Amino acid sequence: MKRIWRLSDAAQLEVLSRFSAKPKTPTTPYTYTLTNSPNFRFTRDVVNNAQSPPPPPPPPPYPFSSVIDIFADRTTPQEIRAREDLGRKLNQLAEELVQTAGGSEKISRVLEDEGSQFLWSRGFVNVIVEFMHQLDRWPYLALEVFNWRRNQVNGSNPMTAHEYAKAITLAGKIKNVQLALELFDEAMNKRLKTTSIYNALMMAYVLDGHTAKCQSLFRDLKGERDCRPTIVTYNILISLFGGMMLVDHMEATVRELKELDLSPNVKTYNNLIAGYITAWMWDRMERTFQKMKAGPVSPAISTYLLMLRGYAHSGNLKKMEEMYELVRHHVNDKEIPLIRTMICAYCRSSVKDRVQKIHTLMNLIPEDQYRPWLHVLLIKVYAQEDCFEAMERSINEAFERKISIHTAPLMRSIVASYFRCKEVDRLAHFVKRAEGARWRICRSLYHCKMVMYASEQRLEEMENVLGEMACFNLDCCKRTFWILYHAYSRCGERNKVAKVLGLMWKHGYEVPLENLTLFDRPWLSIC
Repeated sequence: MKRIWRLSDAAQLEVLSRFSAKPKTPTTPYTYTLTNSPNFRFTRDVVNNAQSPPPPPPPPPYPFSSVIDIFADRTTPQEIRAREDLGRKLNQLAEELVQTAGGSEKISRVLEDEGSQFLWSRGFVNVIVEFMHQLDRWPYLALEVFNWRRNQVNGSNPMTAHEYAKAITLAGKIKNVQLALELFDEAMNKRLKTTSIYNALMMAYVLDGHTAKCQSLFRDLKGERDCRPTIVTYNILISLFGGMMLVDHMEATVRELKELDLSPNVKTYNNLIAGYITAWMWDRMERTFQKMKAGPVSPAISTYLLMLRGYAHSGNLKKMEEMYELVRHHVNDKEIPLIRTMICAYCRSSVKDRVQKIHTLMNLIPEDQYRPWLHVLLIKVYAQEDCFEAMERSINEAFERKISIHTAPLMRSIVASYFRCKEVDRLAHFVKRAEGARWRICRSLYHCKMVMYASEQRLEEMENVLGEMACFNLDCCKRTFWILYHAYSRCGERNKVAKVLGLMWKHGYEVPLENLTLFDRPWLSIC
């Protein structure tokens, strides 16, 4: 008996988030069930307290070469034009599907009306996989395409292992391991037992953090007679161990694949480098990169991006800048997170021109890629470099954006900049705003105000600071009394100096020896 498989709720949410002016957040986003499957039933668990995904960017132009590569053995001009025409049709169909704000029925109708003529052309079975690959940014929509494909199965167009592998990969991408496992079992029941199916489920386990299940599945694959692990399988294991910082296991996996005469590829070395970066093993990272440059497997653009990230994390600014020059155009156009990583590296450094370099990189980040934590780092850099006006502008923007700072070291850096620039009135204004915005409040804020007021002999305002401290349950400590003592001493307030010394004695703090002459020796002997 056929059961119902619906993915339409999640797919509709994806396209609505892209094309609606005011996207609505459903009570239970990503809730769906799979439909019309002869051997398969699954109901997705409700995700509580989840939020709608951010609106994805519009689909990029379809890469005709990826379709052409499927049929690379054909070289006639007529066939090349036919492939290019196919690429354009796939691109148009993808755009129409993304804009279809409807349920499973509407998506199926679009596929049948617009795509059936070329999706089922003779010899074009893999086009379905390419089409699902183009919809990677909308995994639920891609799974709708897979569901439609499953409903069209007949004797002349049976399901293929590549289609199941792609669907399992999409299930892993949405972190639905149960769906991936049931698709895997369905493929096995249809005698579609291939290494790509195993690899797809292993990757789904990795993406969802099921490391033990991934290793168990790998052992099952090694015991199969019909299929054996490939370099892709070992790349998944290397990535798994690297993410867990199990460097010994990662390197043992590399030795094992070499014993099996499997040739490492770019992905193998990239996963190794990524594992060393995660474990902060900079020497091994560099050694692996140099081995790639000297060996038969040359570094790819992805390798250079990894090394750029590694140099940034390790604080090796010289090599980071050299690597950035090699991939500047790619990073500026497509790798905004990597630009933020480079900015963080400059923030942690002490180079003289770091502010100028940070500004250059900041200009490359679009407004919609704004990150509050990066804004806070900039405030800290401006404070350390005494870029007072830039610091104040950033602080004002932080208040406007309702960003909160909760770390005492950063607050101390800010007040230290006010102190070095001798801006006590601006400091007082900043402290009031920080109190109202519930930023981190510490004694250093008030002590700095007291010292600056005392340096200008504004004793009354200095004494008012004590009341401000009391409002936040900050009692006077030894440093507070010493500030009062030095302020009154410099202004010749001997009576107030005596009171402060008495309070210091009362709380058991050390008293300056030069002021012992203020008191009678007989009185001291009684004490």
